[in-house]
Amino acid sequence: MELSLCTRHSHAEIGKGLPQTVARWWEASDRGAAILHYILEQVPHIYCLEAEPQPVEEEQQVQEHILYPLECFLFGEDPSDGLQKLEHKNYGSSSQQCGRVFKEGETVYSCRDCAIDPTCVLCMDCFQNSVHKGHRYKMHASSGGGFCDCGDLEAWKTGPCCSQHDLGTSVAMETVRLSFCQNHCLAQTLFQVLLCYITDLMVWEEGDELSEEMKMNENTYYCVLYNDEHHSYDQVIYALQRAISCDHNEAHTHTALIDKEGRRAVKRGTLRTCQQVKDLIRSNSEHITQQALRVEILHSAVMAHQTFALRLGAWLQQIIGYSVGFRQVFCQVALEPGADSDKPCLISRLMLHDARLYKGARKVIHELIFCSLLMETEYKKQFAMKFTEHYKQLQEDFISDDHERNISVTALSVQIFTVPTLARQLIEEGSVIKVIIDTVMEMLREHLDNNQRFHFQGYNSDKFFRVQVIFHDLRYILISKPTTWTEQLRGKFLEGFSAFLGLLNCMQGMEEVKRQFGQHIEVEPEWEAGFSIQIQLRHILSMFQDWCSSDERVLLLAFQECHRALLRCTNQPFHSEPTDSYMCKHILHKRPYKVSQEPVSIHLPITRLLAGLYVLLCRADAVKYLSDFVDPHLDFSAFAEHPLRCVVLAAEVSAEMWRRNGLSLVSQVYYYQDVKCRDEMFDKDIIMLQIAASKMDPNHFLMLILLRFELFEVFNGNCSSKDQDLLKQWNRLTEEMLNLLIVIVGERYVPGISNVTKQDVTMREVIHLLCIEPMAHSSLVKGLPENESHETGLESVIAKVATFKKPGVSGHGLYELKKECLKEFNPFFYHYTKSQHSKAEDAQKKRRAQDGSDKALRPPVPPPFAPAFSSIVRLLCCDVFIHVLRRVLQRAVEERCTLWSEAMIQRALHLVGQALIEEKTQLEASNVDEVSFDFSHKARSMSLCLSLTLKKKRGGGGRMKKWIYSMLLTCIVKCLREKSSPSAVCAVDQTKPEEDRKRKAEAAKLHRQKIMAQMSAMQKNFIETHKMLYDNVPESGSQGDSAMEFEERHVAVGPQQGVCPADWEALTCILCQEEQEVQAQAPAMVLTACVQRSTVLTQYRGKTLSTKEGSYPLFMPPDLAVGTHTGSCGHVMHATCWQKYFEAVQNTTRNRLHAELIIDLENGEYMCPLCKSLCNTVVPLIPLEPSKLNYESAKLVGEVLTLPRWIQIVVARIKGLRPAQRETGFLEDDQTDFRSIHSFGVRPPPKYSSSITEMLVVCATTVHRVGLQTAPNELCPHVPVMTWNTCAYTIQAIENMLQEEGKALFGSLQNRQLSGLKAVVQFSAVQRLKSSQTVTQKHFTDMLAVLVPVPDTEGTLSVLEVDFFHLLVGLVLSIPALYQEENVDLQPSAISTAYNHLHLVQLLTMAHIVQVLLSSHDTSEVIGGGDEEESKAAEALYSTVSQHTEGLRTSVSGSMMADRVRRGVLPFLRCAALFFNCLTGVPPPEALSNSPDSHLPLLCSYLALPCNLFQLFQEHRDTVTPLIQRWCGNEAILKALKGEINIVRYPRKRNRLIDLPEDYSVLLNQASHFKCPKSSDDERKHPTLCLFCGTMLCSQSPCCHVQLDGEEVGACTAHAASCGAGVGMFLRVRECEIVLMASRTRGSTYPAPYLDDYGETDPQLGRGNPLHLCPERYKKLQQLWQQHCILEEIARSLEVLNVMFAFEWQML
Repeated sequence: MELSLCTRHSHAEIGKGLPQTVARWWEASDRGAAILHYILEQVPHIYCLEAEPQPVEEEQQVQEHILYPLECFLFGEDPSDGLQKLEHKNYGSSSQQCGRVFKEGETVYSCRDCAIDPTCVLCMDCFQNSVHKGHRYKMHASSGGGFCDCGDLEAWKTGPCCSQHDLGTSVAMETVRLSFCQNHCLAQTLFQVLLCYITDLMVWEEGDELSEEMKMNENTYYCVLYNDEHHSYDQVIYALQRAISCDHNEAHTHTALIDKEGRRAVKRGTLRTCQQVKDLIRSNSEHITQQALRVEILHSAVMAHQTFALRLGAWLQQIIGYSVGFRQVFCQVALEPGADSDKPCLISRLMLHDARLYKGARKVIHELIFCSLLMETEYKKQFAMKFTEHYKQLQEDFISDDHERNISVTALSVQIFTVPTLARQLIEEGSVIKVIIDTVMEMLREHLDNNQRFHFQGYNSDKFFRVQVIFHDLRYILISKPTTWTEQLRGKFLEGFSAFLGLLNCMQGMEEVKRQFGQHIEVEPEWEAGFSIQIQLRHILSMFQDWCSSDERVLLLAFQECHRALLRCTNQPFHSEPTDSYMCKHILHKRPYKVSQEPVSIHLPITRLLAGLYVLLCRADAVKYLSDFVDPHLDFSAFAEHPLRCVVLAAEVSAEMWRRNGLSLVSQVYYYQDVKCRDEMFDKDIIMLQIAASKMDPNHFLMLILLRFELFEVFNGNCSSKDQDLLKQWNRLTEEMLNLLIVIVGERYVPGISNVTKQDVTMREVIHLLCIEPMAHSSLVKGLPENESHETGLESVIAKVATFKKPGVSGHGLYELKKECLKEFNPFFYHYTKSQHSKAEDAQKKRRAQDGSDKALRPPVPPPFAPAFSSIVRLLCCDVFIHVLRRVLQRAVEERCTLWSEAMIQRALHLVGQALIEEKTQLEASNVDEVSFDFSHKARSMSLCLSLTLKKKRGGGGRMKKWIYSMLLTCIVKCLREKSSPSAVCAVDQTKPEEDRKRKAEAAKLHRQKIMAQMSAMQKNFIETHKMLYDNVPESGSQGDSAMEFEERHVAVGPQQGVCPADWEALTCILCQEEQEVQAQAPAMVLTACVQRSTVLTQYRGKTLSTKEGSYPLFMPPDLAVGTHTGSCGHVMHATCWQKYFEAVQNTTRNRLHAELIIDLENGEYMCPLCKSLCNTVVPLIPLEPSKLNYESAKLVGEVLTLPRWIQIVVARIKGLRPAQRETGFLEDDQTDFRSIHSFGVRPPPKYSSSITEMLVVCATTVHRVGLQTAPNELCPHVPVMTWNTCAYTIQAIENMLQEEGKALFGSLQNRQLSGLKAVVQFSAVQRLKSSQTVTQKHFTDMLAVLVPVPDTEGTLSVLEVDFFHLLVGLVLSIPALYQEENVDLQPSAISTAYNHLHLVQLLTMAHIVQVLLSSHDTSEVIGGGDEEESKAAEALYSTVSQHTEGLRTSVSGSMMADRVRRGVLPFLRCAALFFNCLTGVPPPEALSNSPDSHLPLLCSYLALPCNLFQLFQEHRDTVTPLIQRWCGNEAILKALKGEINIVRYPRKRNRLIDLPEDYSVLLNQASHFKCPKSSDDERKHPTLCLFCGTMLCSQSPCCHVQLDGEEVGACTAHAASCGAGVGMFLRVRECEIVLMASRTRGSTYPAPYLDDYGETDPQLGRGNPLHLCPERYKKLQQLWQQHCILEEIARSLEVLNVMFAFEWQML
């Protein structure tokens, strides 16, 4: 709309209260000149004052000194007041369009149901608030440069606006005029000055002279380096280091900023110094790539003004957004013609200089265009005309430029050409179709040969790629076909169509090939360029045809133009005069041509376009008018000549006649028939042949085919040869020729050739794809041709023809063809490749065998031809056809004849079947007298050949041949039905197959009964023969009482300990395959194992543990911050075999490319020889010591060795080991001797072979090194502690996994897990033999001091600071060291061991109960339960604890505390049960193996604990009461209760992966709002979600790189180090893929747990379908983490990928 101008207002009226600067502007006679003078004066005092920019200070000054005064001038008052008035008057930012400009990588959405075309997209916010969220939508990552189409009425069929941009109420135009009048002239003046200023600075060239106003006293210059796409980071860094003498980090910073912003000043100084730097940069860069970097020397004033010009551009975007009126004024200024007629408007100047602008400037200019010219319909039209006017120049500049298209002004074409109304206007007024095609022709003109055909040998691939981008614009223009036509539109469209035919004329017959004889071709000819253009034109060709079909006159005129263009083509001429060819009394007068000897081209776009237009004429019933536009006597045989040559070429390539022409021709033929090209190449050739067949005499047509296949003489009987290669070629060509006949006659699923729809065509394609095998949705989509909107039509038909099978935990969903659709299967479907044909045939035979149906693959009944093509069926009964079939069948039955093959016979019989179906169809539809199709009559002459063929070839096609006889008999009967009674014959024909079927079914039944009888007899015979085996099996309960007694002792601890069954059975080494029993003195057998740090159980994620602080690793904190897990794949080797294998791995792996990414040789890693699991150590297999417990003696000992007495003896022993200390300890009397511990039995420790002890050291050293991240040191006092810790942590991890998966505690582990756990426990128990006994004794003393007072032990931890299961394992495995004497190696006897275990378990259980009570003082969510006695005991215990604990609540019910204790202590008891089961081998109660529920009484029984755990405190009241007082009196308890120390609650929280939303778009929404915490720019980020803790990270971005141990790493690597102890599992949101990380240098991708509706993942959002969370797959990911298999998964993935290029995982 036009806005009226206002008169100039006085300063007193409007400028009151404004800065003096603004007042002077108001008073100036030329306000624009005054403003410009002020800017030129102020900018050099703000920008470019120092070598390095100061963005914060510069922004503050520019706001204060320039931008604020400009805003005051614009509003005529304070800007904030002016904005309020704009909003109050309701004509502020009232645009209904969103206009959000997309950044590269930003997720955008397109609605498949409502969008006019696929380029219509929504931003995340608009999509979430639109109706399209419930539609069929697609999402993908933007390449940058586009904007949101929300609010654009022409972009959407329905729902054009989201709730935020709803149309609402619009302001009347007059109101806008009146309200805005006072600001209009001010805005126009200001915008004119500022936009001119920006334009002049943006188009500034290096050699331009400074104006007088811009000149400064200081002559300082900048050497500015620009970004390009020719030089790599390293090359630029290299050039900078040598030019400006900087270090690598500084050069890298410069390079990163140049890449991001497009340019950077790398030197500030005099003109001379800058020139020297420029010369050095150019010479150093040119030396590397033969192309110099772009370097310019700019005056500091120019640099300052250019910097401000960019800031001004961003400010203008903000101002324009305030008001529609401001935007309209800006558009007027931008499009206003220049004062000089030769000078274009400002926006044109900027567009034409776009290729010279650097990246940052382009971005600002483009966004300014987006928010102004493209947001106003009227000005968008004017801008579109300007864009079209400069189109050719812009494209030329883009092609010579090296920047990506998303930062080129040419990318704006998608915003202009896809608007339907704009496209019509540009066609009618700007001839845009012709402009685009002329531009393409101009760009490709250099590739024309002397015949004016394209020849792309030696082309520039980068430039050629840029030229192809122009085809996108042509597709955009044609994307919406018109519904109504005007004469002007017709004329301009046909003008563009003629130009398009000119382009096709240059492609017609291009890049001819000629068969190579003798010598193989030396240089492969270029072919990719031609097919690249063909692929680009594929949719354009179909869109031109769609446009033509929408208007009958346009269609006829287009056919006329295409026909004329084809007649003008002179490619592939005949070089001989016509000759006559004779066959079956028919004469064909044609020029001879042999594809095998003459040049031939596979590119025939004009011929194929003519075929497509002819079919459209037939479909529109406009063929009757064709004679008014072209010669009515068209020679269709001439039109079919070149398509036939292409088909023959493909056949000869298949027959390997062109193998000396290399792979280039094979590739061309492949793409000629591939889904990417076939619809406009191969399919159109078939259509043209069908057109010719419908117009020519059928005998002449077949003779022409025989001539071009060079088989005429073969079938005329005038050709023979003994050359086997030639005979094979003839056979193969005959097969291909017969196949072509099948296709011409049978392929009718083309709208216009028969009465079918596009949906019918798609359905048939899908049926034949599913006949090959069940397929995933994505595989089906890949196998179907796409239209211009990238739609295949699959969704509309798939439910009709297939059933969907949902995927499991892995794999993808599959579609399986419905049984009723099998009848549509055509084994010679023309879109099948060779491999697909054989697969489909085999699959269908198998399926029919499974279904019990007939295996004969009969021809399906095709739809009838349209009237214009109905004469094609005459081919099936013409003389030449019968002659060809007869010759094929005769050769099959002739002796010593080699001119036949099984495939040839199959095709011949298929043709016979087609002919019989056609005849039967015609006979059923009409009277016999009306049917002229008489194949059955002519086929009688072949009946003898058919019969002989059936006898000779009973195997392959027997059923097919029988069916043919049946059909032939049916047709004959129908023909004779009036001359004789057909009923008897028909009855015989119908009943005979039924009798055969019944007879065969009965025979099969008898055969099955016979086999079952044989099997039964064999079974009885086996039982009789091996009767002794069955007799010797004891009945239940038949064993002796003593045995039964031992079996019933399911107790693993204490004097009632049960008997251990047989230990390790004989094991086989996976390397040498020799069997060996695990014995103490035998050579060591080892299990492969992997030791790794873990945070799976952590209660405080992000916490790290260090030996330098606190009591770690002797005491594991209860939060289990970081543990050491040892897992095994369960495969066994001899230690010697493993050592040899490991040495071989080290020798061979060092030579592999990027082997360090898979295994870390320095840290002892290797792959398991059998399963390829990643390992870094081996665990020696230790035999269990036989437990010979005398129960009577144990009972007597128990009467003496009570808990208090045991404590006395142990403490006395500890004191005895330190004779210098004589103080009296707690519970000690003078009668207790430090050797009293030996009184209850000792025995010598077991002796192990040297190889076992060596492996003990190897494993212990690895656990110590990995767990503490330290150098290997087998003498370190922490070595035994780490073995106990890994034992405890591994058990806790397994218990956690079993509980999480709801499995029973025992009997649920896989064999490999059970073997590994058992081996780790036994290794940890025996490892003390290789450690210093003094060190072990010291560790035991320190650990015991947590429970009981130990003399001379200070600084003991409180019960809230220790994990009691780790403490239990450490105490149990270290207590044997107390029995060691100076000169004698001793260990406790079985009875001593039993009581040691019993009292330790009881003592630790009681301490853990107190720990549970103290840690749950402020929780109230538990509901009480249990019996009254237990509740009273719990209440009494809690009362005792609260008496000795300050700050503990007292008003807690006993039932509630009992329930808390039961639940809190259960994981400890479960872990203890697993531990003692592996340590002693005593089997658990059967109920613990059968039920996932945790039976507390059974666990207590197995651990020799009372079912009511509170009885422990009652039975040992005198002993425990002072201990409770000591435990509760620790200072740390008071701090914890006050909240100064974090308390771990029991049972511990079970860690799971974070909860993910069901809809993936929710995650994308979160990612779109993610702001990098360390960066303020809006460059593309890669939001990455940690699945352990839910933190969103900025990955692969330099802004978030941190230093980790002196090395620069990415955000994910740094986060994994703290969150997962180096292990990470991240979801890259925009890429929709999981990243697994296990170290700084190793990682791999893994499918995300999100599936589309078709059960498939979508990495990189390639397909863009809506995604939903699959709980089963997410659970699998959780199991991968909880079972510590991430490292193993990474190694296997990298091994499979066979990495060629190392990925820098540490920078992720």
